[in-house]
Amino acid sequence: MTIPHSTAPATPDRRNAARRIWRSLCRAKWPLVALVILALIVFAAVFGPMLATHDPNRQDIIARLKPPMSSAHRGKLFFLLGTDGLGRDVLARLLFGARVSLIVASISVLVGGVIGTILGTISGYFGGWLDDVLMRIADIQLAFPFILLAIIFMLVLGPGMANLILVLGIGQWVTYARIARGQTMMQREREYIEAAKAIGQKTPGILFTGILPNILSPLIIIGSFNIASVILAEAALSFLGLGVPTTTPTWGGMLAESRDQLLAGRWWLALFPGIAIMLTVLSFNLLGDWLRDFLDPRLANEG
Repeated sequence: MTIPHSTAPATPDRRNAARRIWRSLCRAKWPLVALVILALIVFAAVFGPMLATHDPNRQDIIARLKPPMSSAHRGKLFFLLGTDGLGRDVLARLLFGARVSLIVASISVLVGGVIGTILGTISGYFGGWLDDVLMRIADIQLAFPFILLAIIFMLVLGPGMANLILVLGIGQWVTYARIARGQTMMQREREYIEAAKAIGQKTPGILFTGILPNILSPLIIIGSFNIASVILAEAALSFLGLGVPTTTPTWGGMLAESRDQLLAGRWWLALFPGIAIMLTVLSFNLLGDWLRDFLDPRLANEG
């Protein structure tokens, strides 16, 4: 049953909601720090080409393996975070790598979330043989380690951002489908669903305007955690050379390129991309914890 919405502006309600969110963030403290870190990472990803003083793919053999805060060519070039084995600026590659990580993670989670939510909602509402088929497919996928499946599919499809997003997105749908199915099975027995059926509302309307808005909270929480796991998976695949093409700077690719230099004492080649991955994943996890407490306190109490 749909509920008519008022056409009057809800400015006071929006202000109250914004104040409530801000107070909750300030009380939690650490999620606020995580939000600031993520804002800086997003800023770096969006404005990376403007912030970078060097081309991330420009090679300069004379300036190779320069440590942080060093210069080359009689001081004409300055490298804040040093250079790699091909003389490429580490800072520029970090900034461009942030864009790849965030784009791949956000789109993959969106693809997996949409597919899983739709299938899980349909499965939980109709039940029967359709529910059995979808859940057995989910069980088969869960029986294999995700990273192993991702490696196999990337070997078959080949490296590329579109293929990477497709593989990571399909790998996420099971989690959303199971949660959406369980929540839908609880919602379909509620009185408002019976009332919607009684007044003749069609099934698509019941699913997408009745049930779906009431099951979004746990799905959003799972999505915030999944972004962190997808960033790690993208970094792992790029580390193995199975992510985006090697000509595209990525944090995982930078770690892979630093393997041969660590024993020689070139610590900055692994340290900076490692810190970038750690801060991003940690920030999304902290933000996910806060979203769990804010959107559904019952989940926090159960945890």
